[in-house]
Amino acid sequence: MFDQVKVNLLLVSIMGLVLAVPGGSRAQEAARTEWVGSEELLRPFWLGEVMEGESVLFIKDEKSGEARASVLFPIRKMIAVRSSTGEVQFEEGRDYVWKEGSREIVVPPGSRISTSTPESLRRPAKSQRHQLTHRDGNGEIYFGGELEYHKLQTIVSYAHEPGLWKAPTPRFDPGALPTTLERLRKQEPLKIVVLGDSISTGCNASGWAGGKPFQPAYPELVSRSLHARYKGRVDIVNLSVSGMDSAWGLTMVDKVVEAAPDLLILAFGMNDSSGRPAQDFQDKIAAAIKGVREKRPEVEVVLVATMVGNRDWVRLNQDLFPQYRDALAKLCGPGVALADVTSIWSEILRLKKDWDQTGNGVNHPNDFGHRVYAQVISSLLIPVD
Repeated sequence: MFDQVKVNLLLVSIMGLVLAVPGGSRAQEAARTEWVGSEELLRPFWLGEVMEGESVLFIKDEKSGEARASVLFPIRKMIAVRSSTGEVQFEEGRDYVWKEGSREIVVPPGSRISTSTPESLRRPAKSQRHQLTHRDGNGEIYFGGELEYHKLQTIVSYAHEPGLWKAPTPRFDPGALPTTLERLRKQEPLKIVVLGDSISTGCNASGWAGGKPFQPAYPELVSRSLHARYKGRVDIVNLSVSGMDSAWGLTMVDKVVEAAPDLLILAFGMNDSSGRPAQDFQDKIAAAIKGVREKRPEVEVVLVATMVGNRDWVRLNQDLFPQYRDALAKLCGPGVALADVTSIWSEILRLKKDWDQTGNGVNHPNDFGHRVYAQVISSLLIPVD
């Protein structure tokens, strides 16, 4: 099995899926910078009547000079349009216009809001350190290793009618993760171990990249959500490594056991999607769960069905994402629950564009996307009030 693992990791590197940039001193500096996030930002976006901090990227029409982007819900009232750093609040009428009941926001010529063109989001073939061939064969998708897409995106907060989200959402089930829920309710310390790929390491969250507003990645956001709700201590041990897949995850069983988790978050699938069959993916995740539980039978598990990667990147097998989700669902039972990011991300892509919520252009979430991850996972343990 060891030789096969090496082969799989080599394939991942060849396929260009190891897209992380080492954090180094930048990550240490970011850790010393506090994110000032509101409780509203951690509330599941599909609940209520206010969307807080949705990201968009405005695409400019060269003929008219106007740029457009769409949000998820028809806007009833605009609350604020800000730069991605949160430092600049744009002025309605001057910087943007919108119509009540529409999902579209228009940026007129002369606006201070950042705009892009489809051409600017491409690069010539083999001109980047990662080969990200566009599905139409016309060059490569523009890769952003740190804050490149973050700087191009804009943050929108608005009011909308309730009950508009129709895609599947996580359901709080007190019987799904009963031991974890009991610890939270009793305010006993909870240790969460996260094992995943570059998404789980935090890639392209602004805090990971050392830029404003310094938002942490989803594992810390989950910890914050649970602490805010239950007031107990929640510790995160993150064993994730960029570029890894489910085969590597299986080799990490002893490390997971050594960390002594109460709750294990397993989050693979993006790097597997270069071609691993769904049954093989399921077998490896099942074996990892079994291996951990043989030595730590009381551990509970959240299986994360990954976000959907950019559909214009030829090296991702799009058919595998829903297959992986369904494979993970079959592993659920007492003490094992599914955090279905795949279904939610797919619906977002039905309504918007990948560039609206990507962190790197192809397979990482931005700040909004990391919050979606955290909202989906936290919803398994926090009931709707």
